[in-house]
Amino acid sequence: MVSRLFTAVSFVFFLISTQVLFAQERNLTSPMDFKGRYLISVSDADMLASAYVDGKLGAPIGDDTLTILPLEGNSTSWAAKEVPASNSVAGPPVSVDVTPDGKYAFVIETWGQRPRAKENATFTDLKFGNRLQVFDLSDPKNPQMVQDITIPLRPDAIRVNPNGSLIAITFHNKGGGATTPLGLFPFSDGKIGTPVYPKLKGWNIKDRMIDVDWHPSENILALLNESGSNIRFARVNGSLEVTPFGNVVQIEKAPFRVKFTPNGRHVVINALYWGTDIAGRWIEAPRGSALTVRMNAGQMKTGTAGDQPRHAMISTIKTGVSPEGLAVSPDGKWVVTTNLERSYLPYTDKRITWYSSLTLASLDQETGQLEKINDFAYDGILPEAAVFDNSSSYLAVATYDHFNDRIKGGSIDFWHLVTDPLEQKRVQLLKTNLSIPVTRGVHSLVIAR
Repeated sequence: MVSRLFTAVSFVFFLISTQVLFAQERNLTSPMDFKGRYLISVSDADMLASAYVDGKLGAPIGDDTLTILPLEGNSTSWAAKEVPASNSVAGPPVSVDVTPDGKYAFVIETWGQRPRAKENATFTDLKFGNRLQVFDLSDPKNPQMVQDITIPLRPDAIRVNPNGSLIAITFHNKGGGATTPLGLFPFSDGKIGTPVYPKLKGWNIKDRMIDVDWHPSENILALLNESGSNIRFARVNGSLEVTPFGNVVQIEKAPFRVKFTPNGRHVVINALYWGTDIAGRWIEAPRGSALTVRMNAGQMKTGTAGDQPRHAMISTIKTGVSPEGLAVSPDGKWVVTTNLERSYLPYTDKRITWYSSLTLASLDQETGQLEKINDFAYDGILPEAAVFDNSSSYLAVATYDHFNDRIKGGSIDFWHLVTDPLEQKRVQLLKTNLSIPVTRGVHSLVIAR
């Protein structure tokens, strides 16, 4: 009897010890392993998302902001630091960029601030913006504005070159403030130098250069033409002259963002299919697309000694509706678009989708081939931007607002890209529970790697 009792007690003790040991070894907190130094975003506090439809900005909620989110330590302790920085969601989500060393951030003001004294302001009360602000991020928990300069009216997009010495800014063709759609701004020792507005051979001044991107290893720009639905490339020399490089490639309707692949062989572009032939111009747009164009696909014979490179469209996939945001992973294997769907419509509009979505595709950056994985819906409003972390396994998404009225403001939401270990082609993009609150209206997002 004693022996049996001893055996039973020993067995129970073994079970308890095993469970305790398992609990100690198991990672119960599942920390977010998002790799990077910090995230930088901007929020337009001036308008509700539904102002895109009815023009009503809604009640003012405070200042536009620049947000810095340090990624150090356990994700449970992450907190954003915000400082005032005038910006606007009305344009492509390329209003902020950061130097490659992470020391400085730049914010452009596409539209100016709303009139504070007017409670029932509308979109027509907004004026074109004309500011470029420089922030010192030496201490990311205490960002400091170090320069605020006047630039031509209605800047659209800002991109910093790979060594941080030159900033490209595009200007809307209907802004009226620039003689060309592109400005090049030297940057050194924390200060903006004298800008150059280069002549662009072959560019129709009536077209909108909505976005640009720098080649990762050469001073080559990809110039995206929204109104002409095409992409072209140009070299920038030491005198900041811009010379066309190869042919113009006709692509899909209403392109919005352009990003080089990490190896510089291709660019990835999203297309929105907006236009005057669409009901509400964008409200009833069909599904958009993501596509690739190969740079230097071959030689274009010109009949002269200086034959030009030939660029070519390679691959395309269908995305969700209005894929404004575009992210390419650092390892060159994945592409994500953030799709507005019709989440931004007033709640009384029967066309509203009570969700936004992300589209995930695999990318072969050597061939440029895209393969769609799936669309992944969630209950955020107007997600305009996303960035991959350094591991290419996690994604941060800027969510402008929420359907859940208990959540005040916008957020940076974190997603996890997961592959089934036993079925490698089964890939999921999972929205995690980690969501960092920021000022309502977050729309542009970059990472200091």
